[in-house]
Amino acid sequence: MIETIRNAWKIPELRKKILFTVFALLIFRLGSVVPVPFINSDLLSNTLNSMGGIFSLLGTMNGTAFSMAAVFALGVQPYINSSIIIQLLTVAIPALERLQRDGGEEGRKKIAAITRYVTVAIALFQGFGYYTLIRTTNDGALLDTAGLPGWWAAIVIILCFTAGSAFVMWLGEQITEFGIGNGISIILFAGILSRVPSMVATLYTGIRNNLDGVTDQFNLPWWGAILIVIGMLAIVVLIVFIQNSERRIPVQYAKRVVGRKMYGGQSSHIPLKVNMSGVMPIIFMFFGKSTESEGAWGTFLTIFDTTSVVYIVIYFLLIVGFSYFYSTMQFNPVEVANNLKKNGGFIPGFRPGKPTADFIHKVLGKITMFGALYLAIIAIAPIITGAVIGQSSLAIGGTSIIIVVGVALETTKALEAQMLMRHYKGFLE
Repeated sequence: MIETIRNAWKIPELRKKILFTVFALLIFRLGSVVPVPFINSDLLSNTLNSMGGIFSLLGTMNGTAFSMAAVFALGVQPYINSSIIIQLLTVAIPALERLQRDGGEEGRKKIAAITRYVTVAIALFQGFGYYTLIRTTNDGALLDTAGLPGWWAAIVIILCFTAGSAFVMWLGEQITEFGIGNGISIILFAGILSRVPSMVATLYTGIRNNLDGVTDQFNLPWWGAILIVIGMLAIVVLIVFIQNSERRIPVQYAKRVVGRKMYGGQSSHIPLKVNMSGVMPIIFMFFGKSTESEGAWGTFLTIFDTTSVVYIVIYFLLIVGFSYFYSTMQFNPVEVANNLKKNGGFIPGFRPGKPTADFIHKVLGKITMFGALYLAIIAIAPIITGAVIGQSSLAIGGTSIIIVVGVALETTKALEAQMLMRHYKGFLE
């Protein structure tokens, strides 16, 4: 692998792309530590870490920037949400569907522009929500307006969050165009990895508390830390195996005689990814428990706390259900069957048309179930582990590991393809 990296560095074009990507990530990390004005960052960080729930998830996805209320606190979340919304609307709105299917390059540019506008709108909404959380928590102690009007502080904070999110979106697009590709994914990758030192510090503190006999804080025996590390490595191996797994449906093309030449007759296959929906089904998240809530609302939050059995069961079912929903959006068996029929292809043992579509739909249902169960188990395993060891705020969870490993595999394949064009051996050999 060291030899492969050395060979990649010798390619001038690839070296420029790697340096550009590194420089862009440095800018991203710099913006992740620049605090927004009028906010007590230290007090906010302690407050959010104690609240848990959705705030722990957002902190994990966006790195330390979220808990510090930095300029890049929202990260790529508005862009991801915008992309999902536009993708769903593309299926629901015929005009967008035609624009994506028949618009060509110009249509893709228009959809990208719409996605950017929706990203800014979502960033404004999320920025307002973040400001409202800061203003109403601890009786406004998290805000420090320095004697200025409250409405002015609100405008500055919301616009800073929105501008930071828009800049992160632009930075990801630059990495995609001038860097090694997958810009948004790489930024998300960097944000998650920024939490690794915090996770290591948490494990170290737990081990030290155990050795010193401290029982009123997070306490973790040394063998527990070893089991956590082994479990994470096992999850990484499982994710790599599943991410590269696919079901290949054989396809045979009939021979055709056109003039004096014969076309077709070759064999191919339809690759169906086991985890076709990626990490999208794990976007579901409920509220965290609040110790200050009482009455019916407090009971509701307690039942749906991230460590409760009810939360784990519903979370599991939602992931499975959304996996089926997302796979039907990504892959249409009827359309695939019609394309095969038009091009003279058929699946051995099945007639073209509806029998072929039914067979593909049946196979798709089986592998989707396997992929959904895989995602659900990966997602709830850290929750159960955290409940057992008494620490639910470990920085890297199942969702984060799936994203990190997936982005690493995609980036590796992108570099591999560029090096193979220059006759170099790649990472995967």
